[in-house]
Amino acid sequence: MKLGVHFMNFTHPEGGAALRTALGDTAVAADEAGISWFTAMDHYFQMEHFQTAFDPMLEGYSVLSFVAAKTERVKLGLLVTGITYRHPGLLAKVVTTLDVLSGGRAMLGVGAAWYEREHRALGVPYPPVAERFERLEETIQICEQMWSDNDGPYEGRHYQLAETICVPRPLQSPRPPILIGGGGEKKTLRLVAKYADACNLFGSSVADVKHKLDVLHGHCDAEGRDYDAIEKTIIARVDPEGDVSEFLKQMEEYAALGIDLVEVAPLMPDPARFVTLLGEKVVRPLAEIG
Repeated sequence: MKLGVHFMNFTHPEGGAALRTALGDTAVAADEAGISWFTAMDHYFQMEHFQTAFDPMLEGYSVLSFVAAKTERVKLGLLVTGITYRHPGLLAKVVTTLDVLSGGRAMLGVGAAWYEREHRALGVPYPPVAERFERLEETIQICEQMWSDNDGPYEGRHYQLAETICVPRPLQSPRPPILIGGGGEKKTLRLVAKYADACNLFGSSVADVKHKLDVLHGHCDAEGRDYDAIEKTIIARVDPEGDVSEFLKQMEEYAALGIDLVEVAPLMPDPARFVTLLGEKVVRPLAEIG
């Protein structure tokens, strides 16, 4: 089982000026510790169920570009890109740029978006949920086309592109991996089965994750897709300052279900130390699980 770091807390006790060092040191620590993924959120306001909308938040792809310059091995992506925030053609170029400048380490994490207050406050259109899922599917189709040999037009219900030119191409072949986040059983997991190389689920309980994976398996059967070809990931919590044995025991249960990677969020005020401790206490025993 692999480990990822999800950098989501930008509230540093020394203020915004300290974030450059904190983020950079954490990225270097993750690379040196053998962490597999480094991800950030795609929000412009901090999430209200975590802190408040007035707490610090940095733009996600700018964060990843900064991390790319500090690292050599860790894979980079957002959990997950909200499809309402960027036109699909531009999103494909953003991820391509990250892939080229990181040496082929970008992934497209994508979802239907949800934070209505953030949209309304910043003047970003917030379509009904059914339309957002339609736009999500078209966004994936556009990115796939832009990363293919087809540079012709795209005609969808919501997006029309006269040309899908993307030069240079991403370094990864045939394209950067696509991750779809969320556990919606009728729409999200169906799109995972149809398009995604990976999915991300909340590790709320072993029973819940098992149920979601069973649903995904059913969608894969319906789509004629190899279920085992999809990387399954979860988000969980651990405090490496303390005893990590219970966390590792829980991960054994998730690994038995087929979970390939777990993401954890480093804590302030010293996220780099948090990640260094993960390297010392979690990475190797986690890799031996499953």
